[in-house]
Amino acid sequence: MTRSAVIVFPGSNCDRDLAVALEAVTGTAPAMVWHRETALPDGLDIIGVPGGFSYGDYLRSGAMAARSPIMQAVIAAAGEGRTVLGICNGFQVLTEAGLLPGALMRNAGIRFVGRDVRLTVANSQTAFTSGYANGETVTFPVAHHDGNYFADAATLDRLEGEGRVVFRYAEPVNGSARDIAGIVNVGGNVLGMMPHPERMIEAAHGGTDGRRLFEGLLELA
Repeated sequence: MTRSAVIVFPGSNCDRDLAVALEAVTGTAPAMVWHRETALPDGLDIIGVPGGFSYGDYLRSGAMAARSPIMQAVIAAAGEGRTVLGICNGFQVLTEAGLLPGALMRNAGIRFVGRDVRLTVANSQTAFTSGYANGETVTFPVAHHDGNYFADAATLDRLEGEGRVVFRYAEPVNGSARDIAGIVNVGGNVLGMMPHPERMIEAAHGGTDGRRLFEGLLELA
């Protein structure tokens, strides 16, 4: 049985979406873990950090959530090689927590972007993207105001050289450096991405491109 958990911060609004997606694919409802907890349930295979507006995006998006008590346990779990998936605000939280490099800046054009976008799978050799083909175009929704990925040139070169860029925008969206939409950590067990795969797992959502990402996680468990 695959065991998963979704971290819930004040302002998370995609926690249920992520929980529904995880349960649909794994067959088991995830534990919902409040941010003030200091420990994760035993035996977790997958830890989800959902989208939303943790702490109302005050200070910087994800900055306050990254210092929540539960994040020390998430950081420790990532260090042990457990799978951590951060989506949208979750991606911002993971960068602020130091689990992923770079930062998510205000969108180019200073506009909130909420629509379906086309992505290119930049690396299908990661555990998260094993269900896709290199160069494949998929469609996921985005809904963010601070999704403009930034890192210095040396960091971007390192990410590219190590195959850690896994998704790129296939169309102009938010001004992200090198069109980066999702990256993994050095160990390959932590993925942060701005688009929402959990909103594309059923035909009723308008497509099922996101389902393969979650099915890939099953192979990890």
